[in-house]
Amino acid sequence: MRIHRWAVAFSRHSPFFAHFGMTQPRPHRIIIIGAGFSGLAAAYDLSRQGFDVEVLESDRDVGGLAGSFDVGGTRLEKFYHHWFTNDRHVMDLIQELGLEANVLLRPTQTGMYFAHNFYRLSSPLDVLRFTPLNLLDRVRLGLMVLRARKVEHWKELESLTAQEWLRQIGGEQVYRIVWEPLLRGKFGSYADDISAVWFWNKLKLRGGSRGKGGGENLAYYQGGFIALAEAMVDAIRAAGGRVRTSMPVQGLAVQRGRVCGVLTPDDIVKGDAVIATPALPTIADWLAPHAARDYVESLRQIQYLANVCLVLQLDRSLSNTYWLNVNDPKFPFVGVIEHTNFQPPDTYAGRHIVYLSKYAPEDAELVRMTDEQVFEFSLPHIRRMFPHFTRAWVKDYHVWRARYAQPVVVRHYSKLIPEVQTPIAGLYLCSMAQVYPEDRGTNYAIREGRKLAQAIAAQTARDSA
Repeated sequence: MRIHRWAVAFSRHSPFFAHFGMTQPRPHRIIIIGAGFSGLAAAYDLSRQGFDVEVLESDRDVGGLAGSFDVGGTRLEKFYHHWFTNDRHVMDLIQELGLEANVLLRPTQTGMYFAHNFYRLSSPLDVLRFTPLNLLDRVRLGLMVLRARKVEHWKELESLTAQEWLRQIGGEQVYRIVWEPLLRGKFGSYADDISAVWFWNKLKLRGGSRGKGGGENLAYYQGGFIALAEAMVDAIRAAGGRVRTSMPVQGLAVQRGRVCGVLTPDDIVKGDAVIATPALPTIADWLAPHAARDYVESLRQIQYLANVCLVLQLDRSLSNTYWLNVNDPKFPFVGVIEHTNFQPPDTYAGRHIVYLSKYAPEDAELVRMTDEQVFEFSLPHIRRMFPHFTRAWVKDYHVWRARYAQPVVVRHYSKLIPEVQTPIAGLYLCSMAQVYPEDRGTNYAIREGRKLAQAIAAQTARDSA
């Protein structure tokens, strides 16, 4: 924990400066909206560089989409989470915090449910045994990751849709049997418009997490992702920053074209700069009274899917697979993720944890169902896939929803992404929709938050010179 002691010793409240008869200059006050990993990463770097930082989070807990709830005395993510072994930005941060001993690396099994059968797809040998494809197409499927990793310039893919590119590199049968059901299961009516860049990054990322034998190794954080988020909060506070939860932001305070604070139910929180991390449509609503209409509408060009995630606590396991892709259009969820085939059941008082995830428009029927309706709706579908499953296995369940869970990444998406600096002086954007060509995730949220923090610090230094 050396980084924490350093932060305390050199924070703006430290007696270090007074000891030498020095007065530390008043730092710029920066408000960060959102205590997800991008907001916390920006606050972590800025507070350690002497900025007066305050993070405002509407939820009662930090973590954003990596927020958690209690299962058997242990915190568990509301929406399934893991890291790939090549997620270097989060690993670098963990090392800085001196917490690398908390990173757990484990092999995982990936599979597919297709035509009422289960297929293991965790290694090159598994791919060669995937009988729904003929031998030549199995080889094509196995080579797709290698072909994706050889793409040096992602911009050459921006004019292609995912279906066009996948057909080019894998052939029609591979696309129809393996990839098309997954694309339609996740993006629904948007499936035909999804960019090849989005899918390329998925293939490249998963290929980079393979071990020497071709099996996939993934990473998790002991105590859950919330434990890392709370460690970041501790570091921010040790450096003199503040993190306030249950503090929703309702708008922006702007004077003469410059942001001067944010509006909360209690008062106006004043600041010299604001970093906004929520979804772009939310920021657009805040900006409507202050910015040109064309700019505000440009923030609404990127569409988002909502997510409904049913989390089951079972008294036994469904299967031995961690990540089961469901290539069955009749099954309402795109995947069955059995978390306790990755993190042991003993972690959760012996409960077996299963996530069933569905992305959909906000007005979709499943999104509008009550928690009980989602649960009851799901039971016969689970039983169809796992005939031995009964309601008696379920010891508890939870249903979590996120309105802005997945930006819809279409062709030429780079042209839709707004700049970090807005037309309002001092207002910066750092949202998941700006993570590109990569997709959303804690690793890239940390990267973007830290990158923006360094840019603000450098600009402040230039302005003070």
